[in-house]
Amino acid sequence: MSLRAVLGSFAPITATLVIALALGACSSSTSLINSRTQGYEISDSAQAQVRPGQSQKLVSLVLGSPQSTNTFGDQSAWYYVQTKISQTAFGLKMIDSRTVLAVYFDKNKKVVDKAVYSLKDGKTVTIETRRTPSFGEDRTFIDSILQSF
Repeated sequence: MSLRAVLGSFAPITATLVIALALGACSSSTSLINSRTQGYEISDSAQAQVRPGQSQKLVSLVLGSPQSTNTFGDQSAWYYVQTKISQTAFGLKMIDSRTVLAVYFDKNKKVVDKAVYSLKDGKTVTIETRRTPSFGEDRTFIDSILQSF
């Protein structure tokens, strides 16, 4: 048997192995999904340190500045939002969990209560996509020129 015949018989096997290795590297699901946290990292120990009667300054030292605030009358609330998401290599984002820590203050800027909300507590709001037409908006530039004559 010649050397050319021996090498020729291994070529299909070698090509099959190369293709199998390339496809096997592409099908690894752990490398395609990246998990991360957006917003605050709300730890249980930090939540335990916030108690009724504490000042806003102490809360800001423990948790940091809030992501969002709300004032209604004499009471106010600070919101800390933590969102854990998974993102695929193709840019598709999926929300795994969302936690909102709400700290409520009275008129003296002292903690009255705190609450932890999750995705189960949220409500879906439908955004209205229709627009109210205004005069002149639907005309094109040429329509406006012809209208002026």
